[in-house]
Amino acid sequence: MVSLLLFGSFIALLVAAVPVAISLGLASALALIYSGKVSSSFIAQGLVTSIDSFPLMAVPFFILAGDLMGHGGLSRRLLNVGSVFFGRYTGGLAIIAIVTCMFFAAISGSGPATVAAIGGIMLPAMSKAGYDKGWSIGLLASAGSIGIIIPPSIPMIIYAVSANVSITEMFIAGIIPGLLIGIGLIAVAWFGARKRGYTGEDRRYTGREILATIWDAKWALAVPLIILGGIYGGIFTPTEAAAVGVIYGFVVGVFIHRELKWKDLYRVIAESALTSATVIVIVGTATIFGRILTIERIPTMIAEAMVSLTDSHILILLLINVLLLFVGMFMETLAAIIILTPILLPVVMAVGVDPVHFGIVIIVNLAIGMVTPPVGVNLFVGARIGNISLEKAAGGAMAFIGSMLLILMLITYIPPISMALLSLMGK
Repeated sequence: MVSLLLFGSFIALLVAAVPVAISLGLASALALIYSGKVSSSFIAQGLVTSIDSFPLMAVPFFILAGDLMGHGGLSRRLLNVGSVFFGRYTGGLAIIAIVTCMFFAAISGSGPATVAAIGGIMLPAMSKAGYDKGWSIGLLASAGSIGIIIPPSIPMIIYAVSANVSITEMFIAGIIPGLLIGIGLIAVAWFGARKRGYTGEDRRYTGREILATIWDAKWALAVPLIILGGIYGGIFTPTEAAAVGVIYGFVVGVFIHRELKWKDLYRVIAESALTSATVIVIVGTATIFGRILTIERIPTMIAEAMVSLTDSHILILLLINVLLLFVGMFMETLAAIIILTPILLPVVMAVGVDPVHFGIVIIVNLAIGMVTPPVGVNLFVGARIGNISLEKAAGGAMAFIGSMLLILMLITYIPPISMALLSLMGK
């Protein structure tokens, strides 16, 4: 009855359009009151202890770093570099958008932030060149989801804390899957652009112009080298790297590019604080929700039930993928990770799946969920930027979602895609 009340009230609240963080907290409170197994102070204690974590400090820092760099002119310079190298090809603007999203993913760590930063610049240019707006937004929303796969990634940090694995190992494992998804999206964009007649630009850049564009973007191009190189080189932890990113974004935006004005700084920090607060509340309430599941032994029962059905890791992973894709359509990414990780991790570990590899599988599944309605947060951001309906944006994303599903299957059943770099580094 406790489990039924927990999930039933949570689903009912979501259907009633109650924010997911509030839904999680209210459902947890109702279940605790009904069961009487723990005192009412359990919720207050859980909200505090769940976010009392040094690794979690990286989340607000990465959010702020991404906002500072996005407002400081770094995203525009990345687009200029993309234009130099890919603008002349069929569907050049589409390819530029995807490549820039991949690079910006190594700055922001957030899918919606990537869509907002790159879409705000690329969508007007694509519309002016005659690109279908629905197709363009579908492309940008899909490419923006790479923001949580290519490190640094906020959902990866949340998973690492939930699963008690190394954040650094998760970051390393996400590099090849993120690049692979990007290449798949580029292939779909090229074929789609060829079919629709979207040609590249006629301009050809001289060697001097290419070097000048790269030099102008040097501070943006250096971000992944500084942040990721520092983490992998053991110079600083992911949390310290996030703080370095904040300082770097501030200095470059205010003093070097001078596009981040002092008068705008308060607004940027306030927006980042609001986003961070939302994330932290979700983490807190979702953690309480997960702890109640543990008290009721729901993860153990689900693990035993799935293993009793089949001991084939192929079938178990297929069932889990279907579940995650379904959940991703309705639930916010961070909440889904915190709730489902303690449920599903024992299942996959029982059939010999590495927890780091499984973390990448979860992240990729939920990245696809960011492009699939009815939640589809990337689609919402893109549709708002393009001022079109969510249905039209979703229609434009279908081919790109198909590509991501295909690569998801490869990542799921070929572990070296995620684990190869870790093996090479002796981890």
